[in-house]
Amino acid sequence: MAREKQPEAAAAAAAAEGTPERSYQEQLDFLNPIAQPLASRKLTRKLYKCIRKAAKHKQIRRGVKEVQKFINKGEKGITVLAGDTLPIDVYCHLPIMCEDRSLPYAYVPSKSDLGAAAGSKRPTCVIMIKPHEEYREAYDECLEEVGALPLPL
Repeated sequence: MAREKQPEAAAAAAAAEGTPERSYQEQLDFLNPIAQPLASRKLTRKLYKCIRKAAKHKQIRRGVKEVQKFINKGEKGITVLAGDTLPIDVYCHLPIMCEDRSLPYAYVPSKSDLGAAAGSKRPTCVIMIKPHEEYREAYDECLEEVGALPLPL
């Protein structure tokens, strides 16, 4: 019985110290059923990099309410959603709004990584990256790859 408690204690100690980052494959275990189209590992890294650059220039919209408001206003950009957000009802309407307005969108596996890329300590379930001259090349590359992802039926 003492052996059973040791892994739990080790896990609790690891959690207290700050959990090590999970790999892309491990994050895929926690995805929602609606997380389509899902960005590949390579595209996920590019999106995080673009988000970091956009956050530096204050060119991101973060959170469901803010992103929804600016999609309704007709703002253009790439919408990045976290695939591990629960409950799904929180943000399941956003992909439909993006499709109606021909905006590109993609899912990434982790909301905590998405929040960290935006320079926040809090997890974020959706971010919109707005185009800007300072990071035009990275943005265009992400836009092209996200646009090439197959949309769900």
